[in-house]
Amino acid sequence: MSLDYEDQGLAAVEEQMLELSELARTAGVVVVGTDTQRRPKPDPALFLGKGKVEELHALKHEADFNLLVFNEELSPRQQRNLERKLDVKVIDRTELILDIFAQRARTKEGRLQVEAAQLHHLLPRLQGGRDLSGLGAGVGTRGPGEQKLESDRRRIRHRIRELDRDIKEIRKQRALRREGRRRVAYPVVAIVGYTNSGKSTLLHALTHAQVQMEDALFVTLDPTTRLVRLPNRREVLFTDTVGFIQKLPTDLVAAFKATLEEVQQADLLLHVLDATRYNGRDQMEAVHETLQDLGALEKPKVLALNKVDQLSPSAVDQLLAEDWSPYLAVVPMSALRKTGLEPLGRAIAQALPGEMVPIEVLLPYSEHARQAEFHAHGNVEAVDYRGDGVLMRGAVPRRLLTKFLPFRFPAVDRSA
Repeated sequence: MSLDYEDQGLAAVEEQMLELSELARTAGVVVVGTDTQRRPKPDPALFLGKGKVEELHALKHEADFNLLVFNEELSPRQQRNLERKLDVKVIDRTELILDIFAQRARTKEGRLQVEAAQLHHLLPRLQGGRDLSGLGAGVGTRGPGEQKLESDRRRIRHRIRELDRDIKEIRKQRALRREGRRRVAYPVVAIVGYTNSGKSTLLHALTHAQVQMEDALFVTLDPTTRLVRLPNRREVLFTDTVGFIQKLPTDLVAAFKATLEEVQQADLLLHVLDATRYNGRDQMEAVHETLQDLGALEKPKVLALNKVDQLSPSAVDQLLAEDWSPYLAVVPMSALRKTGLEPLGRAIAQALPGEMVPIEVLLPYSEHARQAEFHAHGNVEAVDYRGDGVLMRGAVPRRLLTKFLPFRFPAVDRSA
């Protein structure tokens, strides 16, 4: 169910309802129908008009539905009144997304963050007097169990404080891991994009690792990090992140801050866009809004136009002719077919800050670690085993430069 009070146009409304249906199916709901109402603004008591509510009440017996899902966020009062009028469970988009997150969280970190978001969302509904004891199990109630949902406000606030404390500890652990990665001088590329755009499939294609892949929304909740060697031999860490979505609940952005910090700390963002979607620009805008909330919108970005294998060559050319600023590069590719990966790797290598710095060093034979580091992280152009050490010429990442400066070889006048 959706309300068109912004005169968005038929195509946009249909796309939103398709996405809501897909979200509902991902949560395990059997969708029997969709409906919209055009109004100048939501009704403060029922969200919908009284006539539409009466129509839904009559339709309930014909269509035999026991759940009504709204694409917009409902106030506690609206939700309570609709349930009373229609005698069915009513949930909004936020509760639906929270339910999907509760199903898909695999790690302790993910489960803690989902529970915190659920409780933040439920607390005002408890204050509003919503009767939670009769909800039972199912969509809209996963995560915190029935006993928690029936507890008083004080106990819920206490649990939220506990969760916030645990999540803060997770953030500390993540910071330590990031610091460890910095010490070995790996640049980090965070893969971002709208949910189900193909981010996990791309990471799998780049690394040949068994990353969880599925044609469903929000498959990735817990970030996965893999080491990838680019065409210029530079080694880079790629991190897959939770998919963004339009109207992503504020509580989720806040609760998943520990996870989304991977985006904030990345050196480069790789934005994966489903090139087949009619509303691709809207999805891009949703990603930009979330990046803005995270303070990461100004980071250097490369755009991967995914799933172009489903488009005609002329449609791909038309896409490439569009204005994609401020992306540093735009690469058509297919993660599933593994096409366009080489150009994408080159684009990422060129866009990464902290570029490779040319250097020539004479390393003593005792400096095994430095020699290995040059080979592992640098571009080696020439190696000469001399009596006084190993002369190596090439380029190293700027982050590693200080490690090699003490061994810098005096410049040679090659014109002589």
